[in-house]
Amino acid sequence: MVSAKTALIAGASGLVGGHCLQLLLQSPRYNKVISIGRKTLPVEHPKLQQLTVDFDHLEKHRHSLIADDVYCCLGTTIKKAGSKENFRKVDYQYVVNLAKVTSGHFATQFLVVSALGADGGSSIFYNQVKGEMEQAVKALPFTAVHIFQPSLLLGDRQEFRLGEKAAEVFMKGFGFLFKGPLNKYRAIEARTVAKAMLEAAKQDGGGVLVHPSEQMQQYA
Repeated sequence: MVSAKTALIAGASGLVGGHCLQLLLQSPRYNKVISIGRKTLPVEHPKLQQLTVDFDHLEKHRHSLIADDVYCCLGTTIKKAGSKENFRKVDYQYVVNLAKVTSGHFATQFLVVSALGADGGSSIFYNQVKGEMEQAVKALPFTAVHIFQPSLLLGDRQEFRLGEKAAEVFMKGFGFLFKGPLNKYRAIEARTVAKAMLEAAKQDGGGVLVHPSEQMQQYA
């Protein structure tokens, strides 16, 4: 029996989001998948509805953002964003606003990609912003909030990032060293994170659940 659930995904043009979108379209759990972004993607599917939105004024689109499960894969880097302020806008403001708008329409689950080391009290700006985002999302009235904290993401990005590419080469060559207490730092495939998100949604549980990188590796 095909489920009548609707999924909404933000950030489907990204590394994790691209894999997540494909899994959602393939899943019998959903008969409709809404993908929102600043531009449409070259993807067509009978289930798929693409919406071009202005993330700075997301509330204007609120009547189109009605779904059961919300997958948030939004994220950038300070280098790509151009400043700390712009980074915070994407990784905090856009994420939290999406959560507020969709929770206001009674979405049941919010599943968001954060990062290993997220901590609102961190002296590292990136980790601080991620931690503050997590705290804000946890406070919203979803039945379940799932927070995914991956280590270094592996996969084919649209843009080239020298530092991440160097780290990826290192991880692939010496990943076997990351065992025991170091296992949480082992790099993880973006598709594995996407699979973990869908599997978490399928549980239809409740509360706030944090999914660390080493736990998600089981879906590799």
